Amino acid sequence: MDDEAVFFAAYDAVLRQWPVEVHSVDVPSPYGSTRVHVSGPEDGVPVVLLPGGGSTSVVWFANIGALASTHRVYAVDLMGDIGRSVHDGAPLRGAGDLVAWLDALFDELDLDGAHLCGHSYGAWIALNHALHAPHRLGRLALLDPTSCFAGMSPRYLMHGLPVLLKPTAERVRAFHRWETGRTPADPVWRAFLDSTATARRSKVVAMRRPRAQQLRACTVPALVLLAEHSRVHDVPRTAAAARRLLPKARVITLPDASHHSLPTERPAELNRLLAEFLA
Repeated sequence: MDDEAVFFAAYDAVLRQWPVEVHSVDVPSPYGSTRVHVSGPEDGVPVVLLPGGGSTSVVWFANIGALASTHRVYAVDLMGDIGRSVHDGAPLRGAGDLVAWLDALFDELDLDGAHLCGHSYGAWIALNHALHAPHRLGRLALLDPTSCFAGMSPRYLMHGLPVLLKPTAERVRAFHRWETGRTPADPVWRAFLDSTATARRSKVVAMRRPRAQQLRACTVPALVLLAEHSRVHDVPRTAAAARRLLPKARVITLPDASHHSLPTERPAELNRLLAEFLA
């Protein structure tokens, strides 16, 4: 198989492990079609999940069972990133285009009032959408959000540079081990991570932190979950900034968690906190 076929085979293998029934749809937008995996009771309150960059919607395999037991869950492949969304429409030039893309998704799926949950790059998109259209959201959950309340660590960026410049499966593995301190336990997930090295993306938008004035004006009830051992940013400084800039948000640091492994390696506590917040 060629690289693209290997990637999509690995993607599908992770999706087959989801412990719930999944209905997959391709949703049109001015930017292209968005792949969305839908699970949970039809009358459940909707929850939209935005993954971190380079991980796709299938990353929620350890969380979907708990979330879909009570909510209608929409797990999204990000526009411009790897996955089954197809960016063949308008260009993505910045946060404004990603917000417009998400608006179109909410329109097509009739998601007004949905809760929005994002991890890493997906959390940055989620926060920007909350600032743009607070009236469309119920609650906002940000999982170790990057470039939202503090800058990214130069050390993290330096370690990630080889993966960006010349990605290989070995470099993806090494970067993951450095950040998480462990090798992923699930062999199917390990194979997927290897396959991402040569997966195609069209555009990952450069992240710019929202202005303090915008954040302080945010009216959406928010939960900020930080990973204790995250190497993406200074965790205590990020927690303090989140409390200062979103004074009504609940800010929690999850013990013994890292940035890249947050959704997949320690799901029990994460699922409990999300269930409480989204109830």
